[in-house]
Amino acid sequence: MTEQRSNHISVIDANGVKVVEFSDRKILEELSITEIGDELGKLVADGDGVKILVSFNNVEHLSSAALGMLIKLNKQVSDVNGRLKLSNISPQIYEVFKITRLNKLFDIYEDTDSALAAF
Repeated sequence: MTEQRSNHISVIDANGVKVVEFSDRKILEELSITEIGDELGKLVADGDGVKILVSFNNVEHLSSAALGMLIKLNKQVSDVNGRLKLSNISPQIYEVFKITRLNKLFDIYEDTDSALAAF
């Protein structure tokens, strides 16, 4: 397993799936969200059929701009015939996904292992 770290995320390659974990507990600031979006965009640039799992294991708060960044990431992944899954979303944040109906857009799993198995 190879690991990459940046200011906001760490990425581990687990059998061809790029598992992303956030370093920040709160993803609220516009600049941070833009940087995270750029870092995730680089993962998509790895090519056709990319598989990305975004784990919200450490995340306690998420802004609407962060949701927008995830929607953009989902489109980028879709454009290269890739697959994006989300996992480890706290009940509080999942409620926001339900209210905004993003739980219908994203493939969401309770934990990292079940998400990896679904690839």
